[in-house]
Amino acid sequence: MQIRDATDADLPAIVAIYNTTVASGIVTADIEPVSVESRRAWFAQHSPARRPLWVALDGEQILGWLSYSSFYGRPAYDGTCEVSIYLAPDQRGRGSGSELLRRCIAHAPAIGVTTLLGFIFGHNEPSLRLFEKHGFARWGHLPRIAMLHGVERDLIIVGRRVDPV
Repeated sequence: MQIRDATDADLPAIVAIYNTTVASGIVTADIEPVSVESRRAWFAQHSPARRPLWVALDGEQILGWLSYSSFYGRPAYDGTCEVSIYLAPDQRGRGSGSELLRRCIAHAPAIGVTTLLGFIFGHNEPSLRLFEKHGFARWGHLPRIAMLHGVERDLIIVGRRVDPV
């Protein structure tokens, strides 16, 4: 598996992978698929030097992606990022998420990030296990905060400090 910075040409594949998770109600709070056009502003918020967006590849095929996103949008939180990982259906549970998260943790100090967060639904056990496997602890629990397919769902906040270089 190769990991590289995402390019504009990758956005349709990024959105397609994201949209594979919408119907399940396990991974994302979106309840309808999103369009490529609706994700352009989000894509533009990422840059290799500050808030990377990576794609994982097998040859030319995009297997998944990882993004660092700024937390809360105020300067005092510049060292904190939310991490999101999305994988193609056939890649889930096969190690791609671990490889992306391992690289994310190792790379964080190089972009001035000292704290990584994940926002994961309480019923998303595979993602909770993935982050816990990589040293994230449960830092918050927001009970019944989301309504997905008629069911109230909890949001778990996981976090991890990263040693600066």
